[in-house]
Amino acid sequence: MSDFKHTELLRFTTAGSVDDGKSTLIGRLLYDSKSIYEDQYEAVRQTSERRGEAEVNLALLTDGLKAEREQGITIDVAYRYFSTPRRKFIIADTPGHIQYTRNMVTGASTANAALILIDARHGVVEQTRRHAFIASLLQIPHLVICINKMDLVGYDEEVYERIRQDFEQFSYKLDVKDVHFIPLSALRGDNVVDKSEHMPWYGGPTLLYYLEHVHIGSDHNFIDCRFPVQYVIRPYSDDFHDYRGYAGRIAGGVFKKGDKVMVLPSGFTSTIARIDTYDGEQEEAFPPISATILLEDDLDISRGDMIVRENNQPHVEQDLEVMVCWFNERPMQLRGKYTILHTTREARCIIKDIRYKLDINTLHRNLEDKDIRMNDIARIAIRTTKPLFFDSYRKNRITGSVIFVDEATNETVGAGMVI
Repeated sequence: MSDFKHTELLRFTTAGSVDDGKSTLIGRLLYDSKSIYEDQYEAVRQTSERRGEAEVNLALLTDGLKAEREQGITIDVAYRYFSTPRRKFIIADTPGHIQYTRNMVTGASTANAALILIDARHGVVEQTRRHAFIASLLQIPHLVICINKMDLVGYDEEVYERIRQDFEQFSYKLDVKDVHFIPLSALRGDNVVDKSEHMPWYGGPTLLYYLEHVHIGSDHNFIDCRFPVQYVIRPYSDDFHDYRGYAGRIAGGVFKKGDKVMVLPSGFTSTIARIDTYDGEQEEAFPPISATILLEDDLDISRGDMIVRENNQPHVEQDLEVMVCWFNERPMQLRGKYTILHTTREARCIIKDIRYKLDINTLHRNLEDKDIRMNDIARIAIRTTKPLFFDSYRKNRITGSVIFVDEATNETVGAGMVI
């Protein structure tokens, strides 16, 4: 069990147009990696039979919502968990429709990898470009282009090559570092978990092998030390009367016992006396570990403060430029006031300017249209009531992201990436 606890966790998101076979692919991954129970499979077999389908419809394993089963589409972010001896996985199955851009942003925001499905019969379509753009906007480190339904094009290598070149030409415009292509058939199970006998021309790994072995250790920022304080621990027991620890999750860098650190916003400095974690006292801690840091000096530190290095500080500012994806039916209000959540810090902000609205399909910047509605992506300028301690989203996905909340309804109305 202790080994399992330390198994690396990979989060990945899936995206594709309607009927590209996302749900079937996830169903096939779960089934072929023996991650579902017999009774689940049996229920799906019976439903498939009742519908008069020739084969067991593995898509039903993932389309849990009844409305989706009836319409045959995925409308919300569904999270699935499975594991193999090598890794644990969390899948965010997000919808492909344009009106669910916000769901895709939510599901993909913490992903290490994005699986983008392409129907081999249709090639790269507008949806493909949109999903790839959102993946690059969210700085997902690894993109896997799954060219699906190869069985319907006779497992033709030329079809695969044409789609691969098509996508590569488009992806040069995007900020994506690692792109990998896999030809597969989710329905037949080719190259999903087991190697396909129908495509001897493909020498790469199967999808599961890739997911088990892709290097995700360097997906975090281990250079810039960032520790947002979430909670101050002061036990009331006599045994711990002098214990004062700062708990939180490390957002960047490596903190070591004996390190000289600085606290924002006060600017006071101290030295790390001790680092406690779930597994006991440690010599060092790094992302994404949750830890409690004890300092040698008794400083006034509270939730929302940040422990950093003196010679490596984040931006400390009240004026920010943000790429925002709008989540709410009520449009964004220019000069509107919102609550802003950033790491463990909360402030209020005003939308000073809407710089441009982005057309996700053409990547065109519309400077005239200032009407930001649900699922729109725009670049905005905001001013906060107190300074935030941030890095650009490209440098650190944790200290570079913000959430906007409507003060009246308490609804999350948008998510942003600091530029």
